[in-house]
Amino acid sequence: MFARSCRSGLLAQLVSVAVALATAVPSSSAQVVDVQVSLPDSVDAALRAARVPLSAVAATIVPLSGSGVAMSVNESQALNPASTMKLATTLAGLELLGPQYTWRTEALINAPVRRGVLRGDLWLRGSGDPRLVVEDLWLLVHAIRGAGVSEIRGDLVLDRSAFEPVVHDPGAFDGEALRPYNAGPDALLMNYKAVGFHFVPDAVSRQVRVHSLPLMAGMDVPATVKASDGPCNDWRAGLGGDFADPMRPQFRGVFPLSCGEKVWHVNLLTPERYAQAVFRQLWEASGGVWRGQVRGGTTPADARRIAQHESRPLAEVIRDINKYSNNVMARQLFLTVGAEVLRLPASDERARRVIGDWLVGKGLAPREFVLENGAGLSRIERLTTSGLARLLVAAYGSPLMPEFMSSLPLVGIDGTMRKRTAAAGFAHIKTGLLADARAIAGYVLAASGRRYAVVAFVNHPNAGAAQAALDALLEWVRVQG
Repeated sequence: MFARSCRSGLLAQLVSVAVALATAVPSSSAQVVDVQVSLPDSVDAALRAARVPLSAVAATIVPLSGSGVAMSVNESQALNPASTMKLATTLAGLELLGPQYTWRTEALINAPVRRGVLRGDLWLRGSGDPRLVVEDLWLLVHAIRGAGVSEIRGDLVLDRSAFEPVVHDPGAFDGEALRPYNAGPDALLMNYKAVGFHFVPDAVSRQVRVHSLPLMAGMDVPATVKASDGPCNDWRAGLGGDFADPMRPQFRGVFPLSCGEKVWHVNLLTPERYAQAVFRQLWEASGGVWRGQVRGGTTPADARRIAQHESRPLAEVIRDINKYSNNVMARQLFLTVGAEVLRLPASDERARRVIGDWLVGKGLAPREFVLENGAGLSRIERLTTSGLARLLVAAYGSPLMPEFMSSLPLVGIDGTMRKRTAAAGFAHIKTGLLADARAIAGYVLAASGRRYAVVAFVNHPNAGAAQAALDALLEWVRVQG
């Protein structure tokens, strides 16, 4: 992340940073902050091998005990933080909404129910639940059945008024419109709007069975695909998926038996069409009758609630956001924060205003950040490593620290850091990955017993090759911090 030799100006900057850090955390006269003014050999070598110049790198290391090693490089330069931006969004959510915050999805009616027949429409009103998965929808369906409804004579009306309408192009970011991470935010987001095609090979029969989850009413999925020998490699390309007709997917290629079971998640359908297929399947599987359609609308003032699903608390939801870097969930939370603070329907502009004000209140200058969607799936979002490090320091001293830290991947154990080995078992680190950006941010417990906040960004066409340098930095902090 850094140059082996630092100019005198950088040295002076590091000394001033060390003094500031020493006064920003608990300290005593016996505690000393040592300033690292040159790169560890392993980090320097990895950067040179990746052909990444110092100007494309920013990093900040802060000892949380008040003593230890402090390091900074270009820490005031606002760079693209990729998915480490989720740390700002989730910490803001914890502080502004509270760890106990939940989302509610309601089923409402304003027509009579006689002998199990609802003689009118059924409204589903969402509040932006980031994790309304198919199991939750199944429970909601059975709660509606438990309220005495066995047949719906009207339509299923989706009330998304908690979020302002937004025109979303799923292919705008990277041209990958079918990737689930490109699904747009929605006040009534069902199961991330994703369909998972499961491929289950049988070496004895040399068949590959196919099924979809969730089951979708009206979707015709091939029962099998052709099997092949050889290495797994790019199995999706080998399958030759054709989704031109989303309700009749085709797989015209072959699937290698050596792959074992695999899942191909895709974002195929509009929200209305997705709700139609999922709700009808669940409703009819429960024994219910419904011949209507799905449409959008606003719940009438005289409607009464007959069933409700309440989400898991925010403290649990942020574990999915940070450990697995779920972009859709992060955007849902980002919008929710703005809506709840301002008590207005959610919009990106309102969320940017609320979280921007929160960042300034945490000590960041407006020049240190640019917000777009709070997920890091952005070409324009910016953050300084110094600013993010200050957030990490503040979080560590907060009563919310256990909830926040436990939401980060534990290196070598789970989440996006499950397969990484640097500082394995001793670091909670959020990763960031875009085509031209790599980032890490979180906490490292050093062999000395000191804990550090560590943030590093690389913005360069060769950023992908700089992962080894980021790993080397984590290991260096673990051993030498």
